[in-house]
Amino acid sequence: MHRVRQSLPYYTELGWEPTVVCVNPTRVEAAQDELLLQSIPSQVRVIRVGAFSTRITRKFGLGSLGLRSLWFYWRRVNQLLQTEKFDLIFFSTTQFPVLVLGNYWRKRFGVPYVIDMQDPWHSDYYLNKPKAEQPPKYWFSYRLNKYLEPIAMRRVDAIIAVSVSYHQTLCQRYPQINPKRCYTITFGAFEKDFDLAQLVETPKIPINANEKSIVYVGRGGYDMQKALSIVFKAFSLSLVREEKKFAPYKFFFLGTSYAPGELGEKTILPLAQELGIAEHVEEQPQRIPYFQALRLLQNADLLLITGSDDPQYTASKIYPYVLAKRPILAVFHEQSSAAAILEQLNCGIVYTFATDSDTTKAAEQFYTQWSQLLNRALLSPNINQGAFAPHLARAKTQEQVAVFNQLMEDHEGL
Repeated sequence: MHRVRQSLPYYTELGWEPTVVCVNPTRVEAAQDELLLQSIPSQVRVIRVGAFSTRITRKFGLGSLGLRSLWFYWRRVNQLLQTEKFDLIFFSTTQFPVLVLGNYWRKRFGVPYVIDMQDPWHSDYYLNKPKAEQPPKYWFSYRLNKYLEPIAMRRVDAIIAVSVSYHQTLCQRYPQINPKRCYTITFGAFEKDFDLAQLVETPKIPINANEKSIVYVGRGGYDMQKALSIVFKAFSLSLVREEKKFAPYKFFFLGTSYAPGELGEKTILPLAQELGIAEHVEEQPQRIPYFQALRLLQNADLLLITGSDDPQYTASKIYPYVLAKRPILAVFHEQSSAAAILEQLNCGIVYTFATDSDTTKAAEQFYTQWSQLLNRALLSPNINQGAFAPHLARAKTQEQVAVFNQLMEDHEGL
């Protein structure tokens, strides 16, 4: 959602007139953030579709918004394509089942489509993991994704992804995909969001006057255990060797589960308990409204970003952390593009690990870097603005539009 939302102010000036088709907020289970609408230009045409109510679908164990809204998208966009001329369909969502409609509309109406892969769709990553470490309903989702992804990729004209590794996997899996039509474009930094964030109150977190906060906002999961083990073991070392310096710090992990309401499972606190630092860690699985999350980032003493042990994973939404202008502690797999970007921007400590890294040895190295950071005054980082400019939302929209324009040239030349 954020890719398109942050691009809407720029599409028209770059030569494209967008029509947004999205699910009516009344059919979305997640908490609504009305301020998000204020960042959308008033002249943009927005069409809202329905979705089957979870009061009905959950009786069959089905809560996926993508599946609940699929028929409604099919019906409404069919009407649009029958009565109006559109040059391109751009799918930018992690509600993956909707993507299969691109194949249908390409075949029926001849309209080319582009898929934005923000996360892996069909993945074997959890296949051999213990059941406790697998996402909810993994058995069902794995088999469904294995069936739906090939349909979506059958006639796709171009793919945008946040990581080159996503392209590599898809091209190996589907020989019909043209590697020259695979483009790596990360999310952009949208400065206007921090202006809007000033309109909301900062959520209260349980921190005492003599404590300092280390804040992480985003999903948790067992695939982040390696990165978190490095951080927690380094902190444990710190408490033994430099207690006075490190003892005031407390970790806050917020919005770590996608599950609605109180259904979210804590996946980070148990690791902290295992490593003996639970009194320094708070985890709140419930999702936090976007702009409240930005305020939390701005008010933190330190920001923490941890990545997956899956080499394909990239933290595609690191820029709010950068724009918050607080010192960053980042731990990523060595193949993650996010690590290279953060190092280039000079935002704080960036530590990378390999798939076979020993977390105890890694923790020793990370502790040294962390201690050196705390020896300096924790001021706003001196961000490399020249290096940051290509990562702003307008620049990322220009990259998208270049893909669209190239696709139109190819399509018209057929």
